[in-house]
Amino acid sequence: MSSGVSVRSNLIWAIEFPPCVKVRSNFRNASKCDRTSILPPGALSVQVQNINLSPPPVKQTPKPPDFIIIGAQKGGTTSLYNYLIQHPQIAPAAQKEIHYFDFNFDKSPDWYYTQFPQPQTGENLLTGEASPYYICHPQVPQRIHDLCPKVKIIALLRNPVERAISHYYYYIKIGYESLSLESAIASEPERLQGEIEKLTTNPNYYSYEHQHHSYLTRGIYADQLPAWMKLFPKSQLLILKSEDLYTNTFGTYNSVLEFLELPPHQLQTYEKYNATQYPPISDTVYEQLRAYFRSHNQRLAQLCDRDFGWD
Repeated sequence: MSSGVSVRSNLIWAIEFPPCVKVRSNFRNASKCDRTSILPPGALSVQVQNINLSPPPVKQTPKPPDFIIIGAQKGGTTSLYNYLIQHPQIAPAAQKEIHYFDFNFDKSPDWYYTQFPQPQTGENLLTGEASPYYICHPQVPQRIHDLCPKVKIIALLRNPVERAISHYYYYIKIGYESLSLESAIASEPERLQGEIEKLTTNPNYYSYEHQHHSYLTRGIYADQLPAWMKLFPKSQLLILKSEDLYTNTFGTYNSVLEFLELPPHQLQTYEKYNATQYPPISDTVYEQLRAYFRSHNQRLAQLCDRDFGWD
């Protein structure tokens, strides 16, 4: 059976002709009277079908994180992150440490975006992550700026002497270190020889030694922060002293909320997460570490125009 079809709005009109009716070749161009005059009575059958011609829904653009806690390791990043995600206007990522910009950068940006909850219509929730290796990895600042130029960066800086000791005993606990504290400190230059250069020049290079055995290097904040300061304006970069988070937790927590442009919030408890217990350190080792970091801390004070009070 032959048919003629015309579309009007969201309706399709299907006109069916019996086999006995010969349709003119120029039927579509004929007038309405012409078209009906060639058909015998009862020969016209009209079927109406609804067709949805509305445009397909627009795919929502993935939303990048609103904030990233970049470190430092053993500086209170786990505690701060857990305080933040208890705020009613902050939604947690799939996990605290996504490590996209250091260990998972071979994956696509879409993979990174899927680690964060995407807002529903009308929602105004913030979200973010905390990967403490970011602050000292030479490739990470530019990578973050390229993908998330508007993200807010939070750095927690702990007294580098205490940070190094906590770092060491944490790795003893989880099996990443076997040397004594004195030997680990003395071996660091040899362990890390050439590693920073390789990380800087080869975007695909991974350094086990730099990640795990950088007890001293991770505490030289004056070498790490300039790259972040160069890329991100002051309005997007918050530098905190970890000791303030420990001694004035409520005030420090709410200063971070203010930085994120969120209303103040009070938690019922401020649990200290991921704390490392370690035995007393000999005065000799402690003074050795203080002497090592003294000039670096002075450079940091000049860089940030702030005395961190670690000497």
